[in-house]
Amino acid sequence: MEQIIDNVHINFDTKSLWTLNIALALVMFGVALELTFDDFRELTRKPKLVLTGVFSQFVLLPVVTFCLVWLLEPMASIAMGMFMVAACPGGNISNFITHLAKGNSALSVTLTAIATLLAIVMTPLNLQIWGSLYGPTATILREVSISPFEMVRLVALLLGVPLVMGMLVSHFRPRLAKKMAKGFKIGSLVFFIVLVFLALYKNRDIFLDYVFYVFWLVLLHNLVAFLTGFSLAKFMGFRSENVRSITIETGIQNSGLGLLLIFTFFEGLGGMALLTAFWGIWHLVSGLVLGSFWGYGPMENKKLV
Repeated sequence: MEQIIDNVHINFDTKSLWTLNIALALVMFGVALELTFDDFRELTRKPKLVLTGVFSQFVLLPVVTFCLVWLLEPMASIAMGMFMVAACPGGNISNFITHLAKGNSALSVTLTAIATLLAIVMTPLNLQIWGSLYGPTATILREVSISPFEMVRLVALLLGVPLVMGMLVSHFRPRLAKKMAKGFKIGSLVFFIVLVFLALYKNRDIFLDYVFYVFWLVLLHNLVAFLTGFSLAKFMGFRSENVRSITIETGIQNSGLGLLLIFTFFEGLGGMALLTAFWGIWHLVSGLVLGSFWGYGPMENKKLV
């Protein structure tokens, strides 16, 4: 079974890949319309909060994911998908879910901005480091022969450029940015989700045959991601609203970026693409459930930070 699923390749033609590129760039541009350069200044104002959130996403989650892979020993391509998800920055809807959960929206926005820029280097770096340390995935990396520079260049184009452009519009034309942001982010995100669903539909036979092999792993991995952010923030003694923000930023990953990298550099490797695509669906469900649960109850703030 392992050889079968590892040899499955998702069908995603060049035209669809370019559409996915554009969709992801538009989503990031929509997110950036609500960011300002002041959001980055929060790093100096509240360094402990911001650095903890960044550490949780780019250091602790990949480490915990590696431990999970080492314990469970999933199929090689599925393990690679887990490393890919853990290497990606926070997801595009984390700001909305944080607001729904009565978390610190300002912190969420700041972490989104900083994580997006750091992902240009950290996503390829984490994927290479942790994928190389686990034997079965190290074999995949050797066979694919990824150029780290090419991956950095692609991530910079997809995340960095739209982020800077959107922030420039927000800075110089704030009224225009507010008008555009109202429907832009939601519209582009819906377009992106539809595109992913179409990709799954075109490969529905493959997806239905193997989804149960990745279903429980995605649920467990996503739960571990939320618990990682929650535990670290609690350990640091943060207030409830900050704990919620860091938890959500750690548990909601940009699986769209992961899918794009898989289609570009791994030729749609079966288990890898299936796990990442299902994560993209599931984290919407789990994030909205968690956000609604937290948002329903009263907030207790006994901590100082």
